[in-house]
Amino acid sequence: MTAPSSSSRPWPVRRTFYVPYHDVDVLNHLNHAAYFPYMETLRCDYYLPLLSTHDPASIDIIIAEATCRYLAPVPYGASLVGEIAPSRPLGRTSFSLLYRFTLTDPPTVVARGRTVVVSFDYRSGTKKEIPTSVRTALEREAVDPADEGW
Repeated sequence: MTAPSSSSRPWPVRRTFYVPYHDVDVLNHLNHAAYFPYMETLRCDYYLPLLSTHDPASIDIIIAEATCRYLAPVPYGASLVGEIAPSRPLGRTSFSLLYRFTLTDPPTVVARGRTVVVSFDYRSGTKKEIPTSVRTALEREAVDPADEGW
């Protein structure tokens, strides 16, 4: 099992997820597919305040890639702490978000996720440059992916 990264500072957003029975698979642990909705929730928790809104209809991003590395099993009823932070470097129109999932007792990183996010203009159906205010926040809060096992 993996201990939390000792070199990392606190990430910008964290949330506790309680593992419900419907997310447990036949092997009696959290099913791998359950992490993607958790990552989606964390992404909204992080990104919507950057847009100064709580309305998901205002989102101006699209997901180009989503991956998850499973490091340890998570049992039914566990409290799973999910965190999210942007990753260095940022592109002109895209950036990556990293996700870290930790059990608290004992402190164990059980999964790491990553999404490649493209800034997107839904009216024209094309990618666009990352807005300046969003870029500033992403750069300020970015973590080094190598410090997080990527």
